[in-house]
Amino acid sequence: MRSDRRNANQLAEDLDLDYKTIRHHLDVLADNGIVQDSGDNYGAVYLPTDRVRTHWETVETIMEQLD
Repeated sequence: MRSDRRNANQLAEDLDLDYKTIRHHLDVLADNGIVQDSGDNYGAVYLPTDRVRTHWETVETIMEQLD
């Protein structure tokens, strides 16, 4: 995989999912304050919000439970 910074198209390629599916889920995550985009329109990259970074241990716990 590429670096931690990916735009929607790169995420779709890396995850082998449809671009529209990725866009939908990124929009849902953004609407709920989980990720934020860089504001560069098409090339925008998505990163965790400060709120998510503050609670990263909880995120890791949830991800472990999904494995």
